[in-house]
Amino acid sequence: MNSEEEFYDAVTGFDSDNSSGEFSEANHKVAEMLDLDPHQSNRTGKHNGETEIQENGIKRHRTSLPAPMFSRSDFSVWSILKKCIGLELSKITMPIVFNEPLSFLQRITEYMEHIYLINKACSHADPLERMQAVAAFAVSAVASQWERTGKPFNPLLGETYELTREDLGFRFISEQVSHHPPISAFYSEGLNKDFMFHGSIYPKLKFWGNSIEAEPRGTITLELLKHSEAYTWTNPTCCVHNVIIGKLWLEQYGTVEIVNHSTGDKCVLNFKPCGLFGKELHRVEGYIQDKNRKKLCVIYGKWTECLWCTDPTTYETYKKNEKRGGEQKKLKPSEDVIKSENDEADDMPEVQDTVQFIPGSKLLWRINCRPPNSSQMYNFTSFAVSLNELEKGMEAILAPTDCRLRPDIRNMENGNMDVASKEKERLEEKQRAARKERAKDEVEWQTRWFHQGTNPYTGTSDWLYSGMEWLLGALWERTVWALGASCGGA
Repeated sequence: MNSEEEFYDAVTGFDSDNSSGEFSEANHKVAEMLDLDPHQSNRTGKHNGETEIQENGIKRHRTSLPAPMFSRSDFSVWSILKKCIGLELSKITMPIVFNEPLSFLQRITEYMEHIYLINKACSHADPLERMQAVAAFAVSAVASQWERTGKPFNPLLGETYELTREDLGFRFISEQVSHHPPISAFYSEGLNKDFMFHGSIYPKLKFWGNSIEAEPRGTITLELLKHSEAYTWTNPTCCVHNVIIGKLWLEQYGTVEIVNHSTGDKCVLNFKPCGLFGKELHRVEGYIQDKNRKKLCVIYGKWTECLWCTDPTTYETYKKNEKRGGEQKKLKPSEDVIKSENDEADDMPEVQDTVQFIPGSKLLWRINCRPPNSSQMYNFTSFAVSLNELEKGMEAILAPTDCRLRPDIRNMENGNMDVASKEKERLEEKQRAARKERAKDEVEWQTRWFHQGTNPYTGTSDWLYSGMEWLLGALWERTVWALGASCGGA
């Protein structure tokens, strides 16, 4: 079999009778498919696929992509979208130039960039402080989308992504469990067994003239095992403006309700729409209430910058003075308060906040500084830059369905746009052919790592993690992936 067909067959189900012995050979062949340039290096001084080891023994991940972002200035999306007004965009094939070199499964993994907030929640004894940390985590999960106007690649049915970050203390796995409608399921847990984070995402995309709106569907669940608590919420609506004419910009809006199913506490966050004059752009305001609906604290800030909390009395007094035209203090909290606990590099420029600071407020979260060359890397954060990194030896243990092995994404990342476009078309055609073959044989698709069920806390339909590979007490062991590869169907 041609090595270029290995990834296609893995995700489409063709020739899915591979034994575990064949799995090893297939993974060695996958390296040939990637067509990586050995002379292309990243800023750590290592070739693509290699990872620098720091003195403390922790791997240093790459800090730049192999090739700069391809310019979209010569392309018009209007020729494609003008026939799609009001339609569901998940069925529309878009030119690759409007993509970013990540799969949607990898985009979901960006929820974990601010995992220190989950660690904070686990460490707090006070349930109010735990809810504050969880609320900050929910807001931080959408912060990576700021200025990210590129569309992630639609995952193929059966596509997977796995990530273990020992330095951050978590492992993560996701799978595309449905194609129509497109549903992505994910599961993550702390390496110390202190939390579980899971859910299924079904973003419904619609085109409205000069904007594209992504309506969130699916429940997100965070379980703090030490405290026997479970929190659930749904993300806000995301909208990209000026897709036809003007400068692209993005906003999040809608109400997010975070429920603590153990205590009855609830956090209500209002992601405000921009408004006519842009005064409310990126603003988030809300509150935490107990089971008796008593307000315990007020939360305010911007999802693109930072989040603060203060007591309700202080907040109301401040707002009254603001309406009367009273003089308000500019944001000048002390340096030790403003410094984020998760800054990754001391030499990065300081983020300039524009949120009006209310004296006495406590900082809950602050966005990470982006790399200086982020604008040439699809506005990726440092965490996002590392997600498609193929470390040395990784292809021997990854599932053949892993996003990192997609030839279209890999070629786009390397700047080979023509090749990437052709590979994308081949993948999509292969997927259509596989779907017709299943329909002809009346065979239903079988997911591998997740199964459809009911969320135990909300009672709504959800995709739940099956837990196969960890039942053996192993960390994503090659033998278990080999077992999965021989199960067929993906």
